[in-house]
Amino acid sequence: MPRKPWILAGTVAAFAIAAFLYFQTTIPATSQAQGLPVDPTPLSAITASGVKSFGIEVADDPAERSTGLMFRETMPEDRGMLFVFEQTQPVSFWMKNTPLPLDLVFVAEDGTVRAIKKGEPFSEATISPGVPVRFVLELKAGTAARAGIVAGTELRHPAIDHAAGG
Repeated sequence: MPRKPWILAGTVAAFAIAAFLYFQTTIPATSQAQGLPVDPTPLSAITASGVKSFGIEVADDPAERSTGLMFRETMPEDRGMLFVFEQTQPVSFWMKNTPLPLDLVFVAEDGTVRAIKKGEPFSEATISPGVPVRFVLELKAGTAARAGIVAGTELRHPAIDHAAGG
C-alpha cells in the first residue's frame, strides 16, 4: 500500500523542527560580541594631567546593556563602552562571558566618577560601586589608571550632558 504524501511531509517537518530546536539550545544566539557603532563624539575625561578622549560605543537600551562587552576579545586602548541607564539607580555587573579584563568606571548623573572597580575575565562575582549611578564606562583593564581617571574625575559626553540637563 503506498504511503500518503502527508505522512512524509509530516516526518520531514518534525525532523526540521527537532534540528532547529537542537541547534538553538546547543549554540547560544548571544555567543557573538555585539558591535555597536563608535559614537561620533568622543567621551572626555578631565583629569589632573589634562583631557583624555575615548571613542565609545553607547549601550543605552536593555538588550545592549545586557550584552555589553561579552565575548569581546580585543579592544583598542582608547575605546570603551558607556552604559546609559534611564535613571540613577543601584547597578551591578558581572564578567561571566567577558574574556577581556576591564576597568568599570561608575559615574553619577552629573558625570562625576564615583568608583572604579576591576572586572576579572569570566567571573560570576557581582561588581557594584555601593552607590547609585547613572552611567558605567567600561575600559580595558589599567586604562583608567594610565589616563589618570580616579574618583571625582569629571566625564563629558552628550549622553551625560543630556542626563545632567545640559
